[in-house]
Amino acid sequence: MKMFAWFSKKLQHLCSVLCGQLTLSTKSLFFLAACLCRFLLQQTNPLLVQIIYFVSLSSIGFGFLKIFKPRTSSPSFTPRNLDLFFTSVSSATVSSMSTVEMEVFSNPQLITITILMFVGGEVFTSMVGLHFIRSRLKTELDKIAASHARLSTTQPIIVDDQIELGSISKSKLDASKPENDDVDDDGDGEAIVSAYDETLHSSFGATSENLRYLSMKHLGFVILGYLVVVHVIGVLGVSLYIEVISSAKMVLKNKGLNRFTFSVFTVISTFASCGFVPTNENMVVFRKNSGMLLMLVPQVLLGNTLYPCCLRFCVWLLGKFNYKKKETRYLLKKTEEVGYKHLLSREYSIFLVATVFGFIVVQIVVFCSMDWNSQGLVGMNVYEKFVGVLFQSVNSRHSGETIVDLSILSSAILVLFVVMMYLPPYTSFLPLKDHEKDSEIRKRKGKLMENLIFSQLSYLVIFVILVCITERKNLKEDPLNFNVLNIVIEVISAYGNVGFSTGYSCKRQLHPEANCEDKWFGFVGKWSDEGKIILILVMFFGRLKKFNMNGGKAWKLL
Repeated sequence: MKMFAWFSKKLQHLCSVLCGQLTLSTKSLFFLAACLCRFLLQQTNPLLVQIIYFVSLSSIGFGFLKIFKPRTSSPSFTPRNLDLFFTSVSSATVSSMSTVEMEVFSNPQLITITILMFVGGEVFTSMVGLHFIRSRLKTELDKIAASHARLSTTQPIIVDDQIELGSISKSKLDASKPENDDVDDDGDGEAIVSAYDETLHSSFGATSENLRYLSMKHLGFVILGYLVVVHVIGVLGVSLYIEVISSAKMVLKNKGLNRFTFSVFTVISTFASCGFVPTNENMVVFRKNSGMLLMLVPQVLLGNTLYPCCLRFCVWLLGKFNYKKKETRYLLKKTEEVGYKHLLSREYSIFLVATVFGFIVVQIVVFCSMDWNSQGLVGMNVYEKFVGVLFQSVNSRHSGETIVDLSILSSAILVLFVVMMYLPPYTSFLPLKDHEKDSEIRKRKGKLMENLIFSQLSYLVIFVILVCITERKNLKEDPLNFNVLNIVIEVISAYGNVGFSTGYSCKRQLHPEANCEDKWFGFVGKWSDEGKIILILVMFFGRLKKFNMNGGKAWKLL
């Protein structure tokens, strides 16, 4: 019995030691991994980092979509690997281009797509990027502090209390000189003064950079709070609406969709400017639910075109409550020094708000004048039509949710949508000229690679030509579906990460196929595999277009 107790005690001791060692090893591995990631992110080109991020995210998403089984009425139907990868890329790049009907996906697959949209959204990725910029700045501050400590250890220097006012106490500076008369005053004396000036400069620089670091840290928490609050309010609002309005509840019940999954999926997709909705028909089935559409309109604007303005307002509002007043003042006045592209100046934010609402008004006027009595709005009263037109116009700027079949709209509206999809989200009607950036671009103009880079429009023309080549057979045999305008809409929609599509209709076939069946997915779903691969590249290119906004500067059109 004593032997058993001794053995049990020793075994417990051994287990505790092993657990301790395992915990220590795990912590060490996580620490090494974090250090490695931080080193790579600090040393690598930001473009390369984002390419790796989105490709890895798409690959992981494809793996999970492949593991989970689809929910479909036909047990023999299984989405092809290319279609699953296409869906994963579309979710990660928040493009919402589809080659498979959304109701095919099971609840676990919908959750996977939701996560991809959330971590691929611009607000989330920019918040992570801000964290690593702050981490890099922290490293620089640590180096400055270490060099300052090393300098103060090797060469003690007395600093006067009036240093903040820019005055240096001459008596204390003289006192710091060596007392040996044999020493040359022009030698060691100058060295001491030089070391003193260097320490003074480092102290002021560290103070300024430290304020910048604290301001960026404060901004990170503001963005996180903004992200959480907007999503929580959105999910609660949509869930409550579905619970109260029986027509919306019946749609989900008939389609076998989980209400909470639908609410979370739709709000995250809308805020991330993705445009995916768990229903095959997108928001067409909710076109008469004006309350839900009005709830989603702010989500579209808060997560995309008006995000910089709302972020600046949140920072200003917190400052009004005397919270982090120094950091708030720095963020509002030193927007360029912060290095966060979504934090714009006051003037630019005002112009941006005016431009966004100006574009919306123009689209509403054109839509109402051209397609007020179109087939897509049949059966809706005046109020429902206006809310639907507003919702459609707001979504044309990068979000892509729709209440109508785009293929039945007039060509003028489609061309207007193409222009809206092409424009970057922060396009301003009265942009402020940044002469420093212009001169910087002119300095870099002599580089060979800078001269070889084309403009955004040039690359889009190349992509359209490539798609026309891969789909040349369909362009001849099925010209009503496969026409250049529909291809341009699909390519521009993928580039703008919008998701608008004219779809495919069996009724438009010149030579009707006996087995043709209309499906609720994008026009790209009928393309060849080569065409789908080209559109995958377009989605990646569109998600990373911010790195090439100044391309084509070497080309002069006289």
